[in-house]
This record gives sequence, structure tokens and C-alpha cells, in this order.
Amino acid sequence: MIRQDDGLTLLELVVAVLILTLGIVAVLRTTDQSRLAIGGAQDRILAQLTASNRAEEIKLLGPNALLPDEVIIGGQTFTLNAVTSVTAAGLVQFEITSRSERGPGAQRTIYVGRPLR
Repeated sequence: MIRQDDGLTLLELVVAVLILTLGIVAVLRTTDQSRLAIGGAQDRILAQLTASNRAEEIKLLGPNALLPDEVIIGGQTFTLNAVTSVTAAGLVQFEITSRSERGPGAQRTIYVGRPLR
């Protein structure tokens, strides 16, 4: 008597379902990690924007300009801090740090010539 093997056995079906399940779980975890990474991008982009804006304000108004420590952009409050130092060439170096209330931040460094007196 010859046995025909036209279908799947129960064991083969269980193994196939297990492999598909592992693949689906891997895809879902990757998608979740991507979502988390993209979700924080808005805060980082706004922090970069506020740091760039502060750099331009310093360039336009000069190193001694009185500028606010906090700005609101995109519905979030960003705290800006500028640390200054003088380089050997006589330029004023500004290290501008911008941090949102949620945590992500950005840093930008610019060099400005001293104002003529």
C-alpha cells in the first residue's frame, strides 16, 4: 500500500505558524522602535531651531544684547543658555544650549567679533 503525502501534517503546520509569528513579532518591535525614535524628533528639531534663532539674534544684536532665557515655540518652553569665552584671536565664542521642558535639547557654537567702541 502506497501512502500519498498531499497535505500538511499538524506538526508542519505548527512549525510554520511559529515561524510566521516570530517574523511578525520582529517586525512589530522594529516598527515600535522607529515610532519612538521619530516621536522625539520634533522636540530635537525645535531645540535646534531655537538654538539657531538665538545664534542669529546674537549675530544681529551683538554679544552684549539682553535676550530672554526662555522662549516658547511650537507650544513648548525652551530654556536657552549661552556660555561665552574669548578666543586667542579675540573673537567671542558662544556655546548656545537649548533644552525643552520634555528633555531633548541641542547645542550650537558660534564666533562673533568684538564690537568696536
